[in-house]
Amino acid sequence: MIDKDQAQSQAEAAEEIESANAESSTESETAEGGLESDGQSDQGELFNLLEDARAKADEHWNQLIRTRAEIDNIRKRNQRDLENAHKFAVEKFSQDLLQVWDSLELGFQAAQDEQADVVKLREGTELTLKLLVDAMKKHGVEQVSPEGESFNPDYHQAMSVQERDDVAPNTVVAVVQKGYLLNSRLLRPAMVMVSKAGSGAAIDEEA
Repeated sequence: MIDKDQAQSQAEAAEEIESANAESSTESETAEGGLESDGQSDQGELFNLLEDARAKADEHWNQLIRTRAEIDNIRKRNQRDLENAHKFAVEKFSQDLLQVWDSLELGFQAAQDEQADVVKLREGTELTLKLLVDAMKKHGVEQVSPEGESFNPDYHQAMSVQERDDVAPNTVVAVVQKGYLLNSRLLRPAMVMVSKAGSGAAIDEEA
């Protein structure tokens, strides 16, 4: 009797153990399934983030390429404009000098005639000179002819000194060669003769 009860008890215990093992296995499988599902979800989010970052990187790269192309075009255009500016900087000035050139050629041809009228040649020369002066002034070129003015070392170059009692010392008494300014900037100083008060007196270079 006792052996029968023990056997029954052992059988019941074995059933309980098997049931517990089955429940544990089910719970483990459920937990593993949840982890696998979470892992798949995380991978999907990472993939989406990666694709988004890749798309933005491609967009930024394309913008960089376009910007570089625009900068290169601007650089080439500026270089071309600068070259043209250097090449044609005196275009208008040259156009204004063409009239002077034409007038000089006409005067030279007229002078070849042995019976040329000197008065007319002089008038033609005066007209040509006026055309030249007007063209120069139009482009900012002015003469420096300082006769009767005080000597100015910034614009005048003394060629000689003369003793003069009729003018103040350091006065320009004669212009050997006129000077020129370009928009108030000195192109060539005027070559002049300067007065002094007495024998041995020096020019006041600071006047």
